[in-house]
Amino acid sequence: MYSDKVVIVTGASQGIGNALARAYREQGATVVGFDLHQPATGDMAFYSVDLGKPEMIEAAFDNIVRQYGTAHILINNGAISQFNKPVTELTAAEFSRVIDVNLSGSFNCAREFIRHHSDKQYGRIINIASTRWHQNEPGWEAYGASKGGLVSLTNTLAISLAQTFITVNAISPGWIQTEDYDQLTGQDHRQHPSGRVGKPRDIVNTCLFLTHEENDFINGANIVVDGGMTKKMIYL
Repeated sequence: MYSDKVVIVTGASQGIGNALARAYREQGATVVGFDLHQPATGDMAFYSVDLGKPEMIEAAFDNIVRQYGTAHILINNGAISQFNKPVTELTAAEFSRVIDVNLSGSFNCAREFIRHHSDKQYGRIINIASTRWHQNEPGWEAYGASKGGLVSLTNTLAISLAQTFITVNAISPGWIQTEDYDQLTGQDHRQHPSGRVGKPRDIVNTCLFLTHEENDFINGANIVVDGGMTKKMIYL
């Protein structure tokens, strides 16, 4: 299905990003991963890129175009999530770093993707947001703001690209357990209306659906993949 496609995945070294890279590779795509560290698994081309540095993004895209001609799919997955702390302890520099990587990095990747895109019939941008863009816990100001901005960016890009064949959509994962799934408790699973905690494959399946060539009428959407949890009042 994707044997003639070049797919760029940011944050491809681990977790959801690595699962995405491996899935598209299994579908026959040429996969290019961006991250700070070389992935341990996944057959992909790789660029060491700090998403908070536009010049590194621009250089990587220039190299990709020289090697492959164009890219067909961009999945903006790379993000910082560790600065969850009381708002009075969150420094301005930490807040800015999260915005620079999570939001500005996604914008800069999208801008370069669009600038270099040459396929006149097909193109897909997927922004991996989070349910934290509209439902949150204390101490997640930076991450929540960055993901809220990413959903808004998705909306605007879809309109800006209306005269092209590029669609732009967001996916907002809920609780997706990327490691030690078997160590989760029964309560962890039961609190979800779907009866289980999410897996990376749930996000992979949504991406593969949205990037399918026939799915060009889904545009500017934010698809929540959370097992129904955001329809409840509270996590246990």
